[in-house]
Amino acid sequence: MSRIVPATSVFSAAATLASPALADQPKAWGIWMQEAASPTMHQITTLNTTITVIILFVLAFVFVLLGYVVVRFHASRNPTPAKWEHNTPLEVAWTLIPVLILVVIAFPSFRLLYAMDRAKDADMTLKVTGHQWYWSYDYPDQSVSFDANMVQEGDLKPGEPRLLATDNHIVLPVDTTIRIQTTADDVIHSWSVPSLGVKIDAFPGRLNETWVKIERPGFYFGQCSQLCGINHGFMPIEVEAVTKEQFTAWIKNQGKRTSSADGRDRLANAAQ
Repeated sequence: MSRIVPATSVFSAAATLASPALADQPKAWGIWMQEAASPTMHQITTLNTTITVIILFVLAFVFVLLGYVVVRFHASRNPTPAKWEHNTPLEVAWTLIPVLILVVIAFPSFRLLYAMDRAKDADMTLKVTGHQWYWSYDYPDQSVSFDANMVQEGDLKPGEPRLLATDNHIVLPVDTTIRIQTTADDVIHSWSVPSLGVKIDAFPGRLNETWVKIERPGFYFGQCSQLCGINHGFMPIEVEAVTKEQFTAWIKNQGKRTSSADGRDRLANAAQ
């Protein structure tokens, strides 16, 4: 497999001028999740909303109960406290109700964990390798590979987000089941793209696997989510989702660059 470093995607200029909705990334004062762009992320958002509602109901119930106890059993209103110690129905209730709540949470959680497992019939594979402190990407089915480093603040182009843009970014087709394999060559990293619902650790000497199916074109940003050294905060992830036709054209373009690079290498070797 030839290792190449592709130039900026032919779709980058159009995406830079596109509306902000096409670029999913952290926003100032954001208080909720980024907009879902994959089936997995839709399920994560639904589960998170369900659990949040349950937590709010429990919180409200506890506050009301505490308020009632403070007012009803205040010393001035209840100078002679009761002497009983046990109430079997009450003890059964406060044991069973939390168990039922956990069961309600458990079923969708297990269903989500099952859905996030490795894809059986993936259309393509993307292999991700973590380094200190950059990412390497391999498309084994298309014989394309490259490294991605963070763009320094002084080199940012208009529209590129600080600490999130990379010099070479991933290009993936929409409506395609993509197997994602992760590993590392030094320490533990974590490849995480919130809008796609992907967060998977990369271990040295081990190959982890998950999958994603991107629903809409656009740019999606993430970062390494595992403390991996002094420059941990400078390992961004940039994904560009395009149509299948655009992805095919991008792959062909990378093949041409590979041929040109191999030709220059042969000329250089001959000259030596």
